[in-house]
Amino acid sequence: MKAQGPARPRSRPRPRPRDRGQVAIEYLGFIPVLILVALAGIQLGLVAYAAQQAGTAARAGARSASLLPGSAQQACAEAVSDGLAGDTTCSSSESGTEVEVTAAVKIPTLVPGWDLGAAKRTAVMPLDDAPEGAAP
Repeated sequence: MKAQGPARPRSRPRPRPRDRGQVAIEYLGFIPVLILVALAGIQLGLVAYAAQQAGTAARAGARSASLLPGSAQQACAEAVSDGLAGDTTCSSSESGTEVEVTAAVKIPTLVPGWDLGAAKRTAVMPLDDAPEGAAP
């Protein structure tokens, strides 16, 4: 049999700490930061999407204007997705053997009142050399 040391005095039950719910409060304080980061990520995606749509519109407008002068605006509007088509403008200029089309797509925003401007892209295409009425 083992020898036992002196008997331990019985301790009183410890009072419960007063920090119950601390983690929940810290989490609630961090939620606005998480929401802000998520909104910033979504807004960055919208900026990239508008820039991609502007590039598509500029290329489509330049392609159309190289075959049929004056058709850039309609081709630009048709190349952009429906949600951005109303806020798309195109301008074209011909210089001898080529046509240059610049498309501007208004960047949609998540926060009302913010204006991030427009994404602008330019495309250049050579003018078609085929005579009028000739089949390509």
